[in-house]
Amino acid sequence: MRVERPVSEKPPVSTAVALRALVRGRVQGVGFRDWVRRRARELGLNGSARNFPDGTTVEVIAEGARPALDALAAALKLGPPGAYVTAVDTTWTDATAAYDGFTIA
Repeated sequence: MRVERPVSEKPPVSTAVALRALVRGRVQGVGFRDWVRRRARELGLNGSARNFPDGTTVEVIAEGARPALDALAAALKLGPPGAYVTAVDTTWTDATAAYDGFTIA
């Protein structure tokens, strides 16, 4: 018997992983964090995006299924119109289930 989960329900921590990405370039002041939030929600991911005080870096933390995170990581390399991404450094860890939805910090 297959059990269906609502789309908004968090995946079990045992099957979820976490991505931390530091995105560098012209990524502040161009709607990057809002774009990340929309993409993450479309992919069913939880987490947050925040600007670093250096003016050129956005930190993205996302948790969920690995295929969805891979899609987000690929999208981060392009960014929205108006952004110019020069580097994306990624770190993969176990999910913490500390996030409910995706927020902008």
